[in-house]
Amino acid sequence: MSKEGYEKTREEILKERAEVLSRAGRNLSDVLDRLKTLDLSINRKIDSVHITAQSESGCHGKDIYHEIIEINEEITLYNTTREQARLKYYYLIVTREAMGLRRHQWIEEIYRIPPRKKALTGFDG
Repeated sequence: MSKEGYEKTREEILKERAEVLSRAGRNLSDVLDRLKTLDLSINRKIDSVHITAQSESGCHGKDIYHEIIEINEEITLYNTTREQARLKYYYLIVTREAMGLRRHQWIEEIYRIPPRKKALTGFDG
């Protein structure tokens, strides 16, 4: 193989490696974005139930109960999505390791996986 052919092949390999790492990072980032969206939605709904429960006119306990059920369904979706994020994070680390990249501290800082959420068992207002 000529030197020119070797350099071209080497360049193609480096580009492919960069694309693989970029794709793995993007996949993880997309799942983390979905988590943020779910987290905002859950928090808005919790705040809404909190305000309703504290208002004078209030809301029947039955209505709050249904809201809590909806919130818990969204929390379940959040936790499932979180597990997907953990798996995508694992794939990113394995890909980096396979490419000889051994230091992952900045990856841990950039792609921080939030903790699981606990289902609501009632509302304390």
